[in-house]
Amino acid sequence: MITLDGIRQARAILQPVVRYTPLDYSTTFSELAENQLYLKLENLQKTGSFKVRGAYNKIASLSEEEKACGVVAASAGNHAQGVAFSSTKAGITSTIVMPEGAPLSKVQATQKYGAQVILHGQSFDEALERAFEVQKVSGATFLHPFDDPRVIEGQGTIGLEVLEQLPDVDAIVCPIGGGGLIAGIAAAIKTLKPHVKVYGVEAAACASMAASLSQGQPVLVESTGTIADGIAVKKPGTLTYQLVQKYVDDVFLAEDIEISRVMLYLLERSKLLVEGSSAAALVPLLYRRIPLTNKKVAVILSGGNVDVTFMSRIIEHGLIESGRYIRIATTVHDKPGNLNRLLSILAQEGANVISIHHHRISPRIVPGQAEVELELETNNRAHIERIEKRLVREGYPVNERM
Repeated sequence: MITLDGIRQARAILQPVVRYTPLDYSTTFSELAENQLYLKLENLQKTGSFKVRGAYNKIASLSEEEKACGVVAASAGNHAQGVAFSSTKAGITSTIVMPEGAPLSKVQATQKYGAQVILHGQSFDEALERAFEVQKVSGATFLHPFDDPRVIEGQGTIGLEVLEQLPDVDAIVCPIGGGGLIAGIAAAIKTLKPHVKVYGVEAAACASMAASLSQGQPVLVESTGTIADGIAVKKPGTLTYQLVQKYVDDVFLAEDIEISRVMLYLLERSKLLVEGSSAAALVPLLYRRIPLTNKKVAVILSGGNVDVTFMSRIIEHGLIESGRYIRIATTVHDKPGNLNRLLSILAQEGANVISIHHHRISPRIVPGQAEVELELETNNRAHIERIEKRLVREGYPVNERM
């Protein structure tokens, strides 16, 4: 049973442990969304996500006998770190089962917080099954990442903070994986201020809560893979489903390409590093899918544990998409001065050459020619078109190579 008193008790338990994260007004995103957007920065929370709230609240509720046996959990990354941190803080042992494809940075962070990590399966659901097996053998207490009353009440403390920070909030938008975060927040918000809208956002590639709501019960869906790995849960919890059905006003979907754009927007315009699961919450607002205008909206940025190498690919993809980076190939006559002439044209057009490769032997060219591959920094797609037209006009055929 989830109660407001339980969420308030969780608040008292968590107060000396977790951060009271900022609710930051964003002028940039407010203008894009035509609403007043306030970003709840759980990406700045201890362990890098909101998960520590539920994990610590659950561990605090264990008996001394249960604590002596330790805990076991399954996670794609953020719950793992929350459990590991909370267990070490409480002086008990923890074993975490993570999917084999979990980002290395999350695996290493979980280990550094003091947990034993087991890598198993290709998805969270497969890791979850393995965790149940480990729990049966070891006798440890299983810490469910979302379908547990104490975990949900811990996450619900975010709702209390938002109401303190923005008492006249009109709506809250929150990412959905298994549903623990939005279930706790919605329970707190709707109990105290029933008129406040609560909206959820799922990755379109794994929209299990939306499918469950449409069918009237928790259902298992297929996942095609998503950059929002933290919310790629194929089946929501029984308890979280019931709470979402009761309290959440609507659920929207976010495509991976949209999520990647928002990740880059947040990094570039707000200097916020967030993971795909976190950025998903902004997507339906920026793409005007949520029926809100000129309202005060709190957006839960649930975590910032994104692998740096993956983020570099997001940045490169975003630069290509916006026309600020391009790879091209052209041919020049293999004679002194011709390469310099090509580079002079690019300089005149304001393109910044990042790298250049010059080949005299290639199946694409004939003797007496050389192929030149260039990586260019540009301003936008119109700038690229102008450069390409100039090169063709000057006798340099152009092939784009993304």
